Amino acid sequence: MTAGPAGEHLGPEVAGFLTRLSVEKSASDHTLRSYRLDLEQFYAWLASGGTSVPVVGGRSSGRTRRHDFATGEYAAAPAVGLPELRAVTHLTIRSYLAYLQSQEFSRRTIARKLSCLRSFFKYLLKSDLVTSNPVAGVHTPKLERRLPVFLDEEEVGGLLSQPDTSTPLGLRDRALLELLYATGLRVSELVALNRGDIDYSDGWVVVYGKGRKERAVPVGSEALQALGAYLSRAWPELRARAPAKDQALPEARQPLFLNKLGMRLSDRSVRRLLDRYIEQMALNRHISPHKLRHSFATHMLNRGADLRALQEMLGHASLSTTQVYTHVTTQRLRQQYLAAHPRQRRTQPGGDS
Repeated sequence: MTAGPAGEHLGPEVAGFLTRLSVEKSASDHTLRSYRLDLEQFYAWLASGGTSVPVVGGRSSGRTRRHDFATGEYAAAPAVGLPELRAVTHLTIRSYLAYLQSQEFSRRTIARKLSCLRSFFKYLLKSDLVTSNPVAGVHTPKLERRLPVFLDEEEVGGLLSQPDTSTPLGLRDRALLELLYATGLRVSELVALNRGDIDYSDGWVVVYGKGRKERAVPVGSEALQALGAYLSRAWPELRARAPAKDQALPEARQPLFLNKLGMRLSDRSVRRLLDRYIEQMALNRHISPHKLRHSFATHMLNRGADLRALQEMLGHASLSTTQVYTHVTTQRLRQQYLAAHPRQRRTQPGGDS
């Protein structure tokens, strides 16, 4: 069975929680999907008695890994209701974390799943559906520090040149990739853009980020030129394929990026098209849309951008989140120093320094 977007098959508690995230917290569709899948997995584990998770298409060995849960499909909806949720204690949560660890989930993934459960039980407590939050006293696993992965400027140039701009979809893809790299937007922010969100005269895009917080981000000339070509030569043809009721929307509220059916492009489609262009480039590594965001931030800092200004452009609530990019630039600076300074000892081919 495939989970619905609101998690109705998991019961009113999950449906109410996801609705609150959507309405009050303005959570993105991506966040809602992730939380729903995390709760599906927890419910299935509880329903199994805390030993395993019944998964459609699981491995013959019975072991379950992260990709086994990616589809959100189970043989039946887990039989978990308020009595089972009220019986959950901090020991139950610790046992679940141990189970995830035994299934070789990363610390980062386990931390995200724990955060989901903490928010879920906090919601249940506020709604007077449980009497305590069993996750409150459980500490988040210490995360390994990972530096952002990014493309260098030459690789970005190669990626932006991949779309075939003689076709409507190629014009769209070129504009999409140019805007993604020019602004450092999250892919969820990109696909949510409407035509009225771009100020072509002054070169700005108005973005609604996490928590529906509004911010304005500058857009460069190359991206504006690509957008102009897409909107004049491809957008009308694509939008004509949409239902008449959708075409009747005011121009400012019309979606900016369209799929082949003339409807709003999804974040999943953006990931797929990026995968296709990366494959065309024969880059032997996975590059997600978020890595273009990392590339934007790193290249801006390398060329002297102010950290506070970058924080504002990226929509980070905390400067510490933006500061991770300074570690990338200082690491590269050190590598260049070690390679170039005449008084720096370097290992010779024979092993002597």
